[in-house]
Amino acid sequence: MKKILITLGEPAGIGPDLGVLLSEKHLDKSIIIIADPLLLEQSAKKIKKKIHLNVLDSINSDLISGKGCMNILPISLNTKNTPGKLNPKNASYVIKTIQLAAELCKQGFAGGMVTGPISKSVLNKGGFKISGHTEFLAEICDCKSVMMLMNKKMKIALHTTHVPLDDISKYITKRAIRETVLIVDHDMKVKFKIKRPKILITGINPHAGEDGMLGKHESMIIEPTVRKLKTEGILIDGPVPADTAFLKKNILKYDVILTMFHDQGLPVIKFDNFKTTVNITLGLPIIRVSVDHGTALDLAGTGKVDISSFVESIKVAKNISNA
Repeated sequence: MKKILITLGEPAGIGPDLGVLLSEKHLDKSIIIIADPLLLEQSAKKIKKKIHLNVLDSINSDLISGKGCMNILPISLNTKNTPGKLNPKNASYVIKTIQLAAELCKQGFAGGMVTGPISKSVLNKGGFKISGHTEFLAEICDCKSVMMLMNKKMKIALHTTHVPLDDISKYITKRAIRETVLIVDHDMKVKFKIKRPKILITGINPHAGEDGMLGKHESMIIEPTVRKLKTEGILIDGPVPADTAFLKKNILKYDVILTMFHDQGLPVIKFDNFKTTVNITLGLPIIRVSVDHGTALDLAGTGKVDISSFVESIKVAKNISNA
């Protein structure tokens, strides 16, 4: 079984607690956490859990498993961490954990990485101009990436991710949409083993433009792009209005629904099943899966956190990497 690397994200959030809670029965010899060992010891003490840390010299060191056991590839915090209190001085620590995990995956030392929640605002205050994991990993891997959330019912991909609403139309171009669709189609085939993936694409305007009355992005950009992709053998339909895209018949018929922007698709899947929904970055030469929730600063250090999304993320990463 290939190794799976875990980064816990923002140290002041629930990431460290999630790592400790996972160690009770969800970590095995294939899983390595990249973190500061002291951070995990402090978390375990605060939430009153017993852990045994196996601090590694390298990714090739001997690994252990068992209740409370954690294999740790160490990176040190820059300054003392306080649960629930963001500190920009630890921004570079968060960045280093993500970079190391990605590089080890790129070099073939691990089959995939699972990421905990980060605080984009504190990373920016710490001097790192990134808008999220998806974009940052694309930069590391020098490629275009696509965000997709999934659970057992549906897969929803996003053409744009962390983009202000006023700027979204700038990204609605024939070339950009074509790139996104080809990435989605490719990764459905390669990572999910779907031989002929069926894709449904939404419009950007209400009622998908209503024949141009409510906007011309559909008739002038999205529709011609879809027609061209169909001639190339891509099984894609649309654009359809976003308000009817998620009807049960479409969820059952299509392998993935591609939406135009962040809040067009994600509220639907999070409402459906927030606890076991996971985030996958398509387009990367590596496998990256993530929880679909945030840092939950108010719960940090309480131990009262739901690990369902993290457990599901690990399962998905394992399934894809060993497929």
